[in-house]
This record gives sequence, C-alpha cells and structure tokens, in this order.
Amino acid sequence: MAMASSASVSVSGRGGGFLLPAAVLLAVAVVHARGAPCVPRVFSFGDSLADTGNFPFLYGNDSREPALRTPYGETFFRRATGRFSDGRLIVDFIADTMGLPFVRPYLSGRTAEDFASGANFAVGGAMALGPDFFRGRGVPMGDRMHLDVEMKWFHDLLDLLCPADRADCTGMMNQSLFLVGEIGGNDYNIPLLSRVPFEKIRTFTPSVVAKISSTVTELIGLGAKTLVVPGNLPIGCVPNYLMIFKSDKKEDYELETGCLRWMNEFSKYHNRLLIDELEKLRKFHRGVSIIYADYYGAAMEIYRSPEQFGGSLLLCSL
Repeated sequence: MAMASSASVSVSGRGGGFLLPAAVLLAVAVVHARGAPCVPRVFSFGDSLADTGNFPFLYGNDSREPALRTPYGETFFRRATGRFSDGRLIVDFIADTMGLPFVRPYLSGRTAEDFASGANFAVGGAMALGPDFFRGRGVPMGDRMHLDVEMKWFHDLLDLLCPADRADCTGMMNQSLFLVGEIGGNDYNIPLLSRVPFEKIRTFTPSVVAKISSTVTELIGLGAKTLVVPGNLPIGCVPNYLMIFKSDKKEDYELETGCLRWMNEFSKYHNRLLIDELEKLRKFHRGVSIIYADYYGAAMEIYRSPEQFGGSLLLCSL
C-alpha cells in the first residue's frame, strides 16, 4: 500500500480553491493512482467542514438555515445539499481523487449496501466535547451534536455491517481511511460568540485535544490503521470575528494578512497541542499511520498570496 508512514504529514500546497491543495495532496498520499484506490472506504467524523448532508436529517429542511438553500451548493451540485459550502468539501475531493463515490451521510442510509464505500458521521455545528463539559464550567450550552454521538453512530454501523461478529469487520477497518475532523472549532466558536472570556476558553483546549485523541484511540482499537486528523483553521481570518473583535490597535493584526493576531495564535496553540498528542499516539501504535493535516498552513497560503489562487484579499484598514 502506498501509504504515508507514521511520521506527521503536513498537508498543504497550492491549488485552485480554498483548501483544495490539502485534499489533493492527501489523496495522492493514500492512493496508488487515480481510479485505482488502495482504500475502498472512507469514514468521516467532524463538523460543518466535513458534513456531506447529515444536517438536514437532524434539523429538517428549515428554510431559515442557510446551508439548506442557495447559494450553498450552487457551484457544483446546482442545489443545496446540506453541505456548508457553495461546492464540494475536502472529503468530497478526497473521495473523488481516490475513485470513490462521495461519502454518504450516515443518516441517509439504511442497508449495509448503502455504506459499501464508507460513511460520513460529521454534522454541521458539532463539537468535540459534549454540552455537559461546558455547562459544568458555567458556559451556557444547549444540546448539540458531539464526537461521542458520532462514535455511537459508528458503532451502530458496525453492528449493521457485521451483525454476527464485530471481528468480521476487522479487515474492513484495516483497509479504510478515517478522517477525524476537523473537529473542535465549535468548542471555541460558540463560547467566543457568547462572549465567554478568552482566558477561560483557552483552558478548554487540553480537553478538546484529549477528546480527539481518545476518539482516534478508540478507532484504532476497533481496527483502524490509517487516520487523518486535521488541525484548526486560522480563525483570526474569519470575517465574522474580524467584525466582532474589531480593534483600533494596529498590533492586534497581522501585518501580512490583516487577520487578528491573537486569534490566530490561539489556533496555533490548539494545533501544537494536537500535533504533540498525535506524536504520542504514534509511539503507542507503531503499525498505524496517523497523519496530521495542516489546514492552518494551507489556508494561510491563500490569505498571504490570494493573487496566486485567482482572487484578492481586502486587508483590514488599520
């Protein structure tokens, strides 16, 4: 199998769309050649960055939800599909480059045949940690999707695929690609938008990373051999945050991009902890490929040199 080793792989590069380089390079790392995949299935977990359509099944076709109406979906599917994008997601590019169908949302399938090429458990708005974690720390939090629920769905799927004996699924697990994330961004977004003090939000990061780690460990225990774990994006470049946390202080912004410096430093802090944790997991699981996908680096290439990607970037007026 032409597979990356257990060393970390920084997935970034140049391409024609937002984070498309990460998808293409990752796919190259896990296939022999286009149309001849060495990985017959993809299983995906995460939030809106990976949700290929579970959201409508959970929350209904509410016309007030932007992802359920155009312009979402209009540049590729020509209709809203429940993806939080106007086109395809990274998991779509991975599947396509590997010669596989787009990964089916778990809630859209019923039979084992429906999941012959894998399943997607990601849900828009999902968090790594459950709401009780935040409530216990005084953060207002309604019921939300989180990794434990997505893993429960995965266990239910294993019961469907291998009803007689879970051991019958070992070979399938060994040969599948697992995309664990991006997840954790909403564990910060929701408190940030609720104006929870940033110093308090920063204390959540070790627990977020620990939950991602325990999920990876659980998947390995079930037989997973190839896992991709993306880091967080540069949230200091998100337009909504640039408006909400607008500052008159020039030093609060990165000179090169106009993004909020302190928020991007926080994203890098999350990613450092995640990278360190994945390195620990590699030492415990020598026969497993655990790949770190550098979403931050891929995005920052576009923010730093938008003209190379067919666009332009309006910097903050300082």
